[in-house]
Amino acid sequence: MPYGQEYIDLDVTIPHEIIAPANVKVGKESEVIAQALKEPAGMESFVSFVRKSNKLLVLVNDATRPTPTSKVLKELYPLLKDHPDVKFLIATGAHRGPTEDELRYIFGEFLDEFQSKIHVHDARKDEDMVYLGKSSNGTEMYLNRLVTETKNILVIGSVEPHYFAGYTGGRKSFLPGVAAYRTIEMNHMHALSDKAAPLALEGNPVAEDMEDAMKVLKDLHVFSIQTVLTADHGLYAMVAGDLKLSFELAVEKANEVFCTPCSRRGNIVLTVAPYPMDIDLYQSQKALENGKLALENGGTIILVSKCRDGIGDDTFLKLLCCAQTSEDVMKKIAEGYKLGYHKAAKMVQIGMHAQMWAVSDLDTDTLKMARLQPHTDLQETFDKAIAATRAAGKEPYAVILPQGSLTVPLVK
Repeated sequence: MPYGQEYIDLDVTIPHEIIAPANVKVGKESEVIAQALKEPAGMESFVSFVRKSNKLLVLVNDATRPTPTSKVLKELYPLLKDHPDVKFLIATGAHRGPTEDELRYIFGEFLDEFQSKIHVHDARKDEDMVYLGKSSNGTEMYLNRLVTETKNILVIGSVEPHYFAGYTGGRKSFLPGVAAYRTIEMNHMHALSDKAAPLALEGNPVAEDMEDAMKVLKDLHVFSIQTVLTADHGLYAMVAGDLKLSFELAVEKANEVFCTPCSRRGNIVLTVAPYPMDIDLYQSQKALENGKLALENGGTIILVSKCRDGIGDDTFLKLLCCAQTSEDVMKKIAEGYKLGYHKAAKMVQIGMHAQMWAVSDLDTDTLKMARLQPHTDLQETFDKAIAATRAAGKEPYAVILPQGSLTVPLVK
């Protein structure tokens, strides 16, 4: 089982099934990238796009996503290195800025050359934002002013299922990627809906709000590059061109990788947040959300995540600490939503129907505050779950998700 950048052995002696992303065939990366750039969907070629752009802003993901940004940049480098005015903006959303190691992870061999042109989005710096209009749901679109000042935008993203936005990628580079904190908060409030779920786009209020909010960008010229990765971060597919069309085509490819049939629900589910999605508890919670799709009511779900940077945004943890019951949590949210409250709501919903355990480097008190029963040894924890299941008069059956943050189990 992945744990940080290492692996832990787990001996499984009970009936079980392993649910993981599909083992898809991968072509030569440079050829996949070159072919996508050669035949962009619904747009002119990238060469033509760049040559017409007197200014160019490249939006890239932060280090919480395994997007192969440096590999894409390698193919684009001949055009980018000679561009008279190119800048890079790291689309952090509401996350913290990257460390030096994470910058190296994102830009690879090109970091030193492009360092002076790299900007980090800070959603809390209102002076860096410009107002563009409202979505039909009332989300006020404040975006980083570099976007509107440049107008010609290259987006490099990756598409995989997301537990409340349906999928990452595409429009997510703008909202939440380079949006103001208040804008992200307004959009993420819709995550409280039951329709905000993995794979859901139509009828999902978060996804629909994001799509609708993109209408305020109609005056921008956007060339989109959307990648689809394998579980071990190999490049499976890439679609370039129009932002909406490239996203939709990449979603089809992402489904081939990340949606895995599951024969039955387990009374034990072990779900892992693999590197780099194990950066903190805030991000690791996505593995819980996917894991719950394969969990029986009354079962035990075990989150495995190193949580290298601790908790992350602690708003959801503060809410869980001041609420005694799930009703208290929902009442507090009804009084006034804050970004991060959706995490608390989702965790409470699981806790109403299951035991939540965790194997993590986080300290015991923090895990308890998050309503997670703390554990340290993976094998011992799994064996305890088996014993507890038998003590409850049930035959244990486990569903194991070694890549829980990326895997959507489809129960037959």
